Amino acid sequence: MDAQLAEVRALEAEIAALRRACEEPRAAGEDSWRAQKSLREMYQSDSEGWASSKDLRSHLGHLESELRFLSTLTGISIRNYSMKTEDLTNTEKKEKSIMKVLQRHRLSGNCRMITFQLEFQILEIQNKESLSSVITDLNIIMEPTEYSELSEFVSRAEERRDLLMFFRSLHFFVEWCEYRKRTFEHFKEKYPAAVHLPEGAASSCMAVRSTCQPGFELVIVWRVQIDEEGKVLPKLDLLPKAPQQALKLDRNRVLETAPLSFRALLGTLGIEAALESLIKSLCTADYD
Repeated sequence: MDAQLAEVRALEAEIAALRRACEEPRAAGEDSWRAQKSLREMYQSDSEGWASSKDLRSHLGHLESELRFLSTLTGISIRNYSMKTEDLTNTEKKEKSIMKVLQRHRLSGNCRMITFQLEFQILEIQNKESLSSVITDLNIIMEPTEYSELSEFVSRAEERRDLLMFFRSLHFFVEWCEYRKRTFEHFKEKYPAAVHLPEGAASSCMAVRSTCQPGFELVIVWRVQIDEEGKVLPKLDLLPKAPQQALKLDRNRVLETAPLSFRALLGTLGIEAALESLIKSLCTADYD
């Protein structure tokens, strides 16, 4: 995942450079020579075989195809991207062998239904032996969303200046949210009389009601959590509801222990099979 995201950024930068090269008018003299020289310096290994504007456009099409593939694979699409560089190399004698460049990046995009804007700075330090780079500043702007779990995660990613964690965790978070939505919709279609989605399929709750025993209801709360290290995990809880009279007659404490039993069921059967078993146990008479 990290390598794919890094490749997306590299492809975006290369596509932008190639677009500028393709759109430049064919001018004679010094301006044309400078444009060609600049392009060769930036992408020497790739551009040595390019003999014409047609070659550039062909390579650009190939890169855009790769970018579309990566966007489909990761669910992350970059709409706008820009970068500015500033040479911070110290001119003092003792620093002459060290080059410092500050890159300022800005981009906007979306991961499926979640839209974001990023501003970050990368400081590159190069000497005779090595080249190192570090993110010195990261600012993430998220469009308003119903997913409250993302707020704390975004603040943590900014504090750590961990760009790859942001993209990786956002990708898996969206995947889990879409899986939850598909699962809720599936059970609503399969058991329309028993399953209710009070806040719609995109919410975190699903209610199961028995049509033959009024007042009995099981509420499944399905949250998608992001831990301190950026790992995305589903968390499902069961909230049983029953008439007061039924609670008094429940000498075996079945309703009281239902949440713990549900967690054990999840570990044994998995999410979909556990939910199906739960629905059938409450609505046996309706779906025999």
